[in-house]
Amino acid sequence: MATGLAAGGRRLLLPLHLRAAHLLPPQSHLSSSASAAEGMDGGDRGGGRVKIFDRELKRRQRDRAAWAMGKTDALADAVADNLLDRLEDCRKAFPSALCLGGSAGAIRRLLRGRGGIEKLIMMDMSADMVRKWQEMENATDDSLETHFVVGDEEYLPIKESSQDMIISCLGLHWTNDLPGAMIQCRLALKPDGLFLAAILGGETLKELRIACTIAQMEREGGISPRMSPLAQVRFVSGVDVDRYTVKYNSALELVEHLRAMGETNALFQRNPILKKDTALATAAIYQSMFGLEDGTIPATFQVIYMTGWKEHPSQQKAKRRGSATVSFSDLQKQFGSNQS
Repeated sequence: MATGLAAGGRRLLLPLHLRAAHLLPPQSHLSSSASAAEGMDGGDRGGGRVKIFDRELKRRQRDRAAWAMGKTDALADAVADNLLDRLEDCRKAFPSALCLGGSAGAIRRLLRGRGGIEKLIMMDMSADMVRKWQEMENATDDSLETHFVVGDEEYLPIKESSQDMIISCLGLHWTNDLPGAMIQCRLALKPDGLFLAAILGGETLKELRIACTIAQMEREGGISPRMSPLAQVRFVSGVDVDRYTVKYNSALELVEHLRAMGETNALFQRNPILKKDTALATAAIYQSMFGLEDGTIPATFQVIYMTGWKEHPSQQKAKRRGSATVSFSDLQKQFGSNQS
């Protein structure tokens, strides 16, 4: 079922829903953020992570987004509200919560008492974005105790077992080590703590990827990485997936929206120069291949939702193997005879 949502009078969101469930990764040893920073990302020791994204560039993009973003964003609000809806299914309260980067401003604005949160920490790698949130916080009239931290999701500056809930809305897909970032979140959670996250999936902006690839082949005789790789659902089992289609007046308006969200290319191996004729060709191909009857163009945003709990003795567990008192054959005979 598709529903519509207006944004700024010019954009329309059409979400399509698929439901499932997600578990956090198993327990793993992880050093503190200070020690983990040493010897990582390759360096002279040669044994660290592969760096896909330029985190310093992403910080500057987030700085720019802090001043370009509007008071509301229909896409970010829809994702944040969908993420927060999961708290309505929980009887448990979460007095302390950590909100990580991305669209944390939308999470704060749409929280509206959900989750029983009493103390909220909002963290982002951009100091300008954190200041923007502080200005927004001054305009709110609720009594929620809110703290602001400048920090990086890749090296989480949060004490172990200190948070009842960690929530991330459209931010973790820019980390170079997504499983490692999730492990750090798990360590920061108290037992029976909740982890909620939404990241962009690999089908995001598929129309723009196609148009840009064709334009580069036509004008430059080859292609270079213009758009960042994102998680593919086929490689991630047991998640919720939503697909939103946003309508724009032009490809230029789409790019402006991506900049205001801080979602532009941050690859290390990127070509920093986009030729004017290639950009114009991309816009023309986009319009000719995907343009709608009303003159607008659609852009797909695939959002992957993840939900997980940190282990606790009170949680339900599977029975020990061999402990069953009734066999499946007996059940089949009983129910089979009833059906006949």
